Order: sequence, then structure tokens, then C-alpha cells
Amino acid sequence: MGRVIPLFLDCDPGIDDALALGWLFCQDDVEITGIAASGGNVSTAQVLRNTLGWLQLAGRTDLRVHAGAEHPLAGVSEYAEETHGDTGAGYAQLPTGGIAGGNPGETPDGFTADALPAAQAWVRAAHAHPGELIGVLTGPATNLALALELEPRLPQLLKRLFIMGGAFNYRGNTRPTTEWNISYDPEATKAVLDAFGASARLPVIGPIEATEAVALTPERLQQMLEGPCSAQWSAFLEQLAEALRFYFEFHESDGHGYLAHVHDPYVTAAAVLWARNQAQHQPQTPGQLHQESPSPAAEADPDSSAPPADGIIPWARKTEQAAVDVELIGSLTRGETVADWLGRWGRAPNAEIIRSLDAEAFLDHLTTTLRRGPQHHDSH
Repeated sequence: MGRVIPLFLDCDPGIDDALALGWLFCQDDVEITGIAASGGNVSTAQVLRNTLGWLQLAGRTDLRVHAGAEHPLAGVSEYAEETHGDTGAGYAQLPTGGIAGGNPGETPDGFTADALPAAQAWVRAAHAHPGELIGVLTGPATNLALALELEPRLPQLLKRLFIMGGAFNYRGNTRPTTEWNISYDPEATKAVLDAFGASARLPVIGPIEATEAVALTPERLQQMLEGPCSAQWSAFLEQLAEALRFYFEFHESDGHGYLAHVHDPYVTAAAVLWARNQAQHQPQTPGQLHQESPSPAAEADPDSSAPPADGIIPWARKTEQAAVDVELIGSLTRGETVADWLGRWGRAPNAEIIRSLDAEAFLDHLTTTLRRGPQHHDSH
């Protein structure tokens, strides 16, 4: 096997977060060093139940799940049950369903959350893989902002940070100008961008004006369900389909049609393939050339049109670097992400923003990957 990619995921399942988890389970060369689960789409307790449930359903009880912050830095939580359902899993029935009112850190079969809080887990993972860890943020930035208070060197310890969030000069999906993940905790996002803007590699932001192009349809979902795979993976996909059925209905009620904008799988996959491309283009010693070969995951994805060139964000047609800030005060615009496209602030860029992407190529890749399912259960 080629180089293993260490990755820490901070998420708030959430329906498209569950899709991102499913995609990650299919990557044989990714070491998921930890999963932070905290409030956003629903409460932290429910997100923790959901995360444990999705992992148990997929047979990934080997992974560490960490309870995240209960509330944003400003202290007031606002959830999105209308988007993801009362449980945050749409119509899916997860193994956690039998413990309503019980311990949110345990499933009925005894799969429990790690005792280490999410902020500390970020720090532990970064120290365990200095200069190599890929950070993926598909939920609010609260845990990472708290982690920065514990370890200000995180921007230097991570290889790169990928963020799903924001809306730049675009209508919001929460309030008129704001995207959900940022709107839930604007102070945390600002702290993260201020800190990571000084990284050797700028953080990558996938905002909704780009990721909304990744529109999953019932037809594509049916293709995912038709693949040859294990009984366990079929059960996982069956519940994923039930979650997505709710998501389709929400998007239809919101005027988008019977489909689902699945933001999180794209940003997660772009992070992994960027890291994979970096590793493949990194100079090797003669010993490494004889010892290593392309990873099974890389060999198994010939349908992916993600560009292999060093430095390019996979599936992105256009990215731009800019100074980015978050509005904290505006009575109408709190949580809005603002990019200084013209350099009026006189600040150096602190983020690389995906402006457009090849959504159809990514959806082909996502469909093929989930239909095939994990190929590495015996290694865990």
C-alpha cells in the first residue's frame, strides 16, 4: 500500500455529513484519526448518537468518536431540524434509536464515544501526525476554535484544512446572506480563519455557491443502491437512502426540486484526493520507490476526473485566493462570509475559495464509490 493519509473529521450529522462518512469508509488509504461530533444540524447529544449509529451500521466501531462543544462560542444554539429531521437523520432508523433519553455517548450494543473531548482530540491527532494531518470541517468551527486555544500551533501542525461553509456574494441557505455552518458559530469561524490564514498552505473553503452544484437525484441514489456489496453495506446504504428521502422532500419544499444538495461529501473527497495527489508527486527516495506502490483506493477510482496535478483542488474548475472575514455585528448580516476580491483591505489572502466545480464528474465518482462499497473490512 502507498502512503496512508491521516485525517480528522469534524462533523454534525446531518444527512450530507452521513454521505461524507460513507465515502470515507470506502477509502483504503485513509486513516480516520478521530471524528468530532457536535451540535449544528441538531443538538450535540443527538449528533453524537447519530455519528455512533452510522458508524455501527457500517461496521466501523473501531473509530474514535469525540463529543464536541454543546453550544457555539457565543453561547446560543440554533438547530436545523426542518432540514435534517427531528433526529438529524431524516427518515433513517439508526442503531441509536433505542436509547432516546439514555446515554448519548453509547449505542444499544455498547459502542461508546471516546472520553476525550473533541477540542483535545484535534490537538492529539495533530501532534500524532505533525505536518501530515488533513483536517476536514463539515460542521461548525467551534471545536477547532477551542482546540486553537489549547494549541495555537495547530495551523503549523496540520498539512491542510478543508472547510465546507460560507456564501460569498451569494444568497444564503440560513438567512438571506449566510450559510448554516458559519451562521451557527461565526466567532469560531473567524478565529479559525484568522489562525489558519498564516499556514504554509491556505485553508480551502468550499462555499455553497460551488457545492450546491453537487445535486443528488433519486436516479443517482438508485444507482448507488444497485451495486454488488456486502449485506452490511447494503444495510448502511438502505438507511442512507431513507435519510436522503427526507432531504429530497426538504429541498422540494424549499423550491429547489426533488433533489438534494450534498455539500459535505465533495469537500471531504477533495481533501483526500488533494492529499493523495500531493503524496504521489512528493519526491521519493530509491528505497521508497521499491517499497511503495499506488494505493488500492487510487487504483480503484479510474472513473474520477479529479485532476492529478500537484496543488490543484480536485474537481475544482476555478479557485481564488482572497482575504476572508466573517461579519459578527450586522443585525441583518451576522454570519456572512466576506471576501475582499479587489484587495481593498490591504490584507494578505487567508483562504483559497472554490468558485466552481465539475459537479457531474464528482457525482459520477461518488456514485461509483458508494455503489462499490468498502473493500477493506478485513484490515480493521
